[in-house]
Amino acid sequence: RKEYVDLFVNYMFNESVQKPFEDFMEGFLRGCPARTWKMFLPEELQIVLQGHTAIDWYLLEKNVRYRQYNKSDQTIKDFWTVFHKLSEKKKRMFLAFLSGSDRIPHYQLECFTFYIENPQVKNPDEVYPRAITCYLILLLPR
Repeated sequence: RKEYVDLFVNYMFNESVQKPFEDFMEGFLRGCPARTWKMFLPEELQIVLQGHTAIDWYLLEKNVRYRQYNKSDQTIKDFWTVFHKLSEKKKRMFLAFLSGSDRIPHYQLECFTFYIENPQVKNPDEVYPRAITCYLILLLPR
């Protein structure tokens, strides 16, 4: 039985996927030659490919820039109070709403900034928050 299980596991995890993996690797290396990746340590390469998985949400708050708002405005204070009470999953959903990804890109977390902007509409109660993902802008009505 043990031999059968070992053979089965080997087939499922190695032999059955060998050809598709080789095809994938050939295509991947055609677009991204291996010599390019050799300059990275494994940890650095993981961050380049995946982005930062651990996020300091207070650092994110610190790096925000405001347009037509001040950090001391009640809307901003309320936003951050609610934001910090969210679960990790909901915070990542917000990040995906804002940027199109639930992760911070590969550059340093300290450099990641976004804008919170007042859309200056006549009746802010009739407008939902929106995001301009290309420019990392959250349009947050008062």
